[in-house]
Order: sequence, then C-alpha cells, then structure tokens
Amino acid sequence: MSLKKSRKGPQPHRFGRHPGVFWGGLCLIAACVFSLVQCQCSREASSTAPATGTTIWPYGQPEYQIELPEGYEGLLPASGTLPSDQATPQSTPAGKTAEASEPATKPEEAPQVQSERVPASKASPARNQRKDATAVASSHPTLIIVIDDVGYNLKELEPFLKLPFPLTIAVLPQVDHTKEAAQAAKAAGKEVILHQPMQALGGNNPGPGAIYVDSNEETVRNTVTKNLDEIPEAVGMNNHMGSAVTRDSKIMHIVLDIAKSRGIYYLDSLTTSDTVTASICRELSMPYWERDVFLDNKGDRKSIRAAVEEGKKIASSHGAAVLIGHVWSAELAQTLMDIYSELVDEGYSLSTISHYMLEQSKAGEKENARPGD
Repeated sequence: MSLKKSRKGPQPHRFGRHPGVFWGGLCLIAACVFSLVQCQCSREASSTAPATGTTIWPYGQPEYQIELPEGYEGLLPASGTLPSDQATPQSTPAGKTAEASEPATKPEEAPQVQSERVPASKASPARNQRKDATAVASSHPTLIIVIDDVGYNLKELEPFLKLPFPLTIAVLPQVDHTKEAAQAAKAAGKEVILHQPMQALGGNNPGPGAIYVDSNEETVRNTVTKNLDEIPEAVGMNNHMGSAVTRDSKIMHIVLDIAKSRGIYYLDSLTTSDTVTASICRELSMPYWERDVFLDNKGDRKSIRAAVEEGKKIASSHGAAVLIGHVWSAELAQTLMDIYSELVDEGYSLSTISHYMLEQSKAGEKENARPGD
C-alpha cells in the first residue's frame, strides 16, 4: 500500500491572513486613544492656566493656598480682599515681646496708600529717606515687601492679595493681565507700582514695553508714558531686569524725569552695582529707594526665612529695609504668612514706600525740619 504525502499549504497566521493590516489597525486605535487623552489633559490644563499670546513667562503655575498660623485665623478676609477698615496688628518695640494680657493682633487702622503721593519737595533722595540708627530705638523698624513680575497670570497673584498686611505689587506692562492685576491689587488694599522692563546685560528678553540703551529719547518717553498710562494705580516704578539700562545716564535721565513729572517714586531693583539712578535722583531731588534683599534667590522656605532675617537686621539699623520677591515663587506667599505673627511680636512694622515716606514727611513737619536733613 502506497502512502500519499499530503501537501500542506500555507497555514493561516494567528492574527489572520494579513497580519500587517491587523497591526496597522491596532496602531491607529492606540493613536486615537492617545490623542483623546491628550486633548482632555489640554482642556484641564487650560482651565487652570490658560496660555495666551503674551504668556511667555518660563515658570510654571504654582498651586498653593494661604494657611494661617494658629490664633491668626481672623486676619484673613473670606473674600480675599482687604476692606478699607481692615485691622492689622499693632507692633511692639523691637527686642521686646507683646504683653501677655494683650491680644497678639491689636488692631490699628490700615493705611490706604494707593492715593498717597509725596511731593518731590517733601521727599529726600536715596538713603536719607530712612531714619538714622539712633532714632530706631524709639520707633518700629519697618519691612517693605515688594512682589515683582505681576501681570502674566492672575491665579499666582491671588495668595499675595490675601496676605493681611501692606504689600507693594509691581505690575509688568502690556501683558495678558496688566490692567486686571493692577486693579485687583488696589482693590485688595495693596500699593501698585509699574515694573518697567529694561534691557539686561545678559541679553535676556525683558518682555513687552521695554526700553533699550539704543532707544532715542522720543521712543523712551513714549514707551514709559504708555506703560504708566496703562497702570493709573501706580504710585511708583521699579526696573524689571535693566542691568544695561540702569548704567546708562542718558536713558535713566529720561525715565526719572518722567517719574518726577508724574509725582511717583523710583525703586532701584539693584540688578547691577554700576547703577546711576541714585546720583540722578539726587540731582533731580526726587524720591528714590533701593532694594536691600532679594527674598527668593533660591525659593525654598529656609532660604526665604534667611533673607527676611537679613532684612530685619537692615531695618533695625536704618529704620527700614526693602525686600523684593517674585509672584511666581511658589513658597513665598505661604512663608510670609507663616512668619507674619513672629514679625509682629518682635516689633517690626510692615509698610509700603509711599506710606513710609509720608510718615517720615509728617514727622519732619512736626519737628519743624526738612526730611533728609
């Protein structure tokens, strides 16, 4: 008997006769699912931090809430804004603790500093606006906190507007939320200044509304005037970047002349040691201040606390210290709230530049002496 060998044809693949079609279809389905997930994530991200035409700030959008230390819950209004009669704690002299029989939050009238402008004739320039160390013992050393880079995002500004003490908000011009940020800051009882972008030595882009060392006088005047007109709440001005411009006498003469004509002060952020603004302000006899400490060079809470300690030493020696932080610093608002009660108990006052100058001017009038003498 002969055996016939059966000829077996090609066996079907486990995924069918055309595996390429199968894998191609599977990849297409996976791609569709991935696209749907990405779209959903994009919608969620845009709902919390919408990106618009001028949102070029390289930092992320921090998520944080203000937490009050125990016993200070009543300081923070539920609405997130400070009414005109919002109470703030009374300071005790530096080096002394509050009496046990007194509440830690003895109220005093909160200053409405937005409309207070000190005439140039009553404001002495540069460091002379601060008290001598000999006068500090009989008064409260003052910390002046400025928050820079405001305007790109409103959400990151909210925690700072909820802080129950005087604060200065430096608003960038010509960005997404310039006007809304300035209005919100004023409504919250904070002082508002223009954060004027200026050319930096390193070549970093200072953003919209900037002035440059090669700009002619007309361009500088038009730019600064436009920026100030956009922020009518501003009672002062400081530089954003600007290590190149603040060294340039010609450009700074123009900028400071505009500031003087507007009746506002100038705060030098001191991004360079070669700044010429102090000498020009003395020449123009206009209000001028300098930054003493950057609060968030590193950004962690320990470093911020160390920066505040440095500011306290300067304030104790000179009467006041200017501390600059940034709105995108995720740990800053909460850290300031955490140490607020400590500052009050140690006798430090928190104020703004315009209010401090006004108080100095009043003190000079009472003593029949010119401020700065």
